[in-house]
Amino acid sequence: MTDRAIRFSTVGGADVLRYDSVEVGDPRPGDVRVRHTAIGINFIDVYHRNGLYPVPLPCGIGLEATGVVEAVGSGVVDFAEGDRVGYGLGPVGAYSTRRVIAADMLVPLPGLISDDVAAAAMLKGGTTEFLVERCAKVEAGQTVLVHAAAGGVGQLVVQWLRATGARIIATAGTSDKATIAREAGADEVILYRDTDVAASVADLTNGVGVDVVFDGVGRDTWSGSLKSLRRRGLLVCYGNASGPVSPVDLGILARSGSLFVTRPTMFDYYTTKDDRRTGWGKLFDRIIDGSLTVTIGQRFALADAAAAHRALEARETTGSTILLP
Repeated sequence: MTDRAIRFSTVGGADVLRYDSVEVGDPRPGDVRVRHTAIGINFIDVYHRNGLYPVPLPCGIGLEATGVVEAVGSGVVDFAEGDRVGYGLGPVGAYSTRRVIAADMLVPLPGLISDDVAAAAMLKGGTTEFLVERCAKVEAGQTVLVHAAAGGVGQLVVQWLRATGARIIATAGTSDKATIAREAGADEVILYRDTDVAASVADLTNGVGVDVVFDGVGRDTWSGSLKSLRRRGLLVCYGNASGPVSPVDLGILARSGSLFVTRPTMFDYYTTKDDRRTGWGKLFDRIIDGSLTVTIGQRFALADAAAAHRALEARETTGSTILLP
């Protein structure tokens, strides 16, 4: 059958994205065919498109979507036609009306969670779960700095930390975004365009610094993040919204108080089918019990994916952004 998908054949700006006709066949053994109902947009999609994270070209794009199972291949026992499902870890190709995908990459969607919310939350929420719970292992009473706290991941990290019992210092670029961060649960918000972040953190912590920094911005915040940490603190660099951090002088970690730095990816924490079901199960539980609220700030038609990318890169978005096929 003929469907539509966003594809690109060369890396570059948002204008390289094309709304193409594609052929979608029947599922192979172990696969299912899914008709998408909502598609998540994430900054890793930008990295694939601009070449920071290379993918074979020509290529589809997008790692996260929800939908309905239309057909199952032989050997698939976990899903049947009509099941609501979601995935948040690819492979690339989610920006499409339909696709064939391995059944092991899917999880069933709880009845209390809508397709839109799941599509907006699975990659960002899974990222939040592993960052807070398994990477940084944040504990109640710790003080944590969260950059870009009004963004899609930022809001979820703040909410998860609030449920954990941490003290949260957030950064935001505008007063409107500062309000969003506070509503998510931040105790203090620093307007990074108006004040020095590290100096503000020092004032707020009596010169001690924070236990953990969650930094998805990258190059622009690297130095301030290091300066904001307490002795033996942990910097979790999970994204490069402003560009990659390079080169890295490891000696600065010693000079700054024997700091720890990690650059984790979700792929290494959601490796197996069991990992994925456990991690996303925790996410769904938090959404259902109300401790995590997923805010969808923008909805675009699938055909307008390029416009969605431009808004994301210009930091004009708040919360999560989804595409509707």
